[in-house]
Amino acid sequence: ARMVDVSDKKVTARYARASGHIRMKAETLAAIRRNSIVKGDVLSVAKVAGILAAKRTAELIPLCHSLPLSDVQVELTLDDELPGVRCEATARTSAQTGVEMEAISAVAISLVTVYDMVKAIDRGMRIEGVRLLRKEGGRSGVWEAP
Repeated sequence: ARMVDVSDKKVTARYARASGHIRMKAETLAAIRRNSIVKGDVLSVAKVAGILAAKRTAELIPLCHSLPLSDVQVELTLDDELPGVRCEATARTSAQTGVEMEAISAVAISLVTVYDMVKAIDRGMRIEGVRLLRKEGGRSGVWEAP
């Protein structure tokens, strides 16, 4: 295993967007909506957890470069059709390597935090579909999920 040497790469503006969701019982989603979860405001805590995860990605994923993030946004929305919570995260930097892992980490940890906060009433929740939607910058330019 080795970290990729990016010292010869140009510093460019980098952007990544990722998404995922967590499925749960309709009653669990209703409890989140009512803000009646014992641990508190699920969406606010999950959002902060996602931002923190993006900032700490290099500590979580062994071969990731540590990046100076210029922006991280995490959006969580309640979805009655799942039923569950959808998460989308974006990350931005100007660096020699991309921020895909930071956006994906933000989504994954946001959803794991949702699970942690409501597991007392619904242990059967499923985190699904965590993936990169778009990345911009660097040699390869723009990539968008089909």
